[in-house]
Amino acid sequence: MSLFYLLVVAIVQGITEFLPVSSSGHLILLPFFMGTQDQGQAIDVAVHIGTLGAVMIYFWRDVGVGLAGVPRMLTGKIDTPGSKLAFLLLIATIPVVILGLVLKVTGLSDAMRSPAVIGWTMLIFGLVLYWFDQKGAEVKTEGDWSMKDAVKLGLWQAIALIPGTSRSGITITGARAMGYTRQDGAKIAMLMSIPTIMASGILLGAEVVGDADWAMLKDAAIGAVFAFIAALLALTLMMRLLKSVSFTPYVIYRVILGVVLLVMSYT
Repeated sequence: MSLFYLLVVAIVQGITEFLPVSSSGHLILLPFFMGTQDQGQAIDVAVHIGTLGAVMIYFWRDVGVGLAGVPRMLTGKIDTPGSKLAFLLLIATIPVVILGLVLKVTGLSDAMRSPAVIGWTMLIFGLVLYWFDQKGAEVKTEGDWSMKDAVKLGLWQAIALIPGTSRSGITITGARAMGYTRQDGAKIAMLMSIPTIMASGILLGAEVVGDADWAMLKDAAIGAVFAFIAALLALTLMMRLLKSVSFTPYVIYRVILGVVLLVMSYT
């Protein structure tokens, strides 16, 4: 793999992981548009690790609180902010893990990796995000996050296993549908990404660890570093913009890309 293509993969993954535009959809489309082979699962794992580092650094206070609460949660005591956060993140992750394993075993995850599928999901879920972002109330904050809402957001997040949906986009959509403010809904969605990316990385990493060599490890390290930088910049910019800007710019991008992909797929 050329250094240029590796950097493109890392930067695209970093930028799109936390923006509501689907990182997996863009990674699937990259080889198609650039006329090269798929980057492979090892690089996918590496760039996911990079984006995981970015979200953990950005929300380091919340991550620290959640980690501190894990031991208490494991004893069945959900009575502190940390144990509650750890418990809710665990609950919200269960649906995507279960459905992910089902899709993997049945082979449906590979069957959905097509420009046509990504085109439809980009378009449809972009419009769904627009609807709830414009019509949804802003009456809940992160402090209102409950077990009931964690289950609901977990189910929303599971839909993101369809390429092009966007994990962050669909969880933000769910949060806005439930009345969370833009900033707090986005924050919950970002925190939910931590255990989800971890689970995905473990699943993919288990498949490629036996094939690792020095060249692959070097490419993986480069990819992880650049994905981390790009993700941290994109996440910082989005969270700041949400103070004054809606999700409409991302919706416009999704609709345009979705239409282009559908035209290409059916002509």
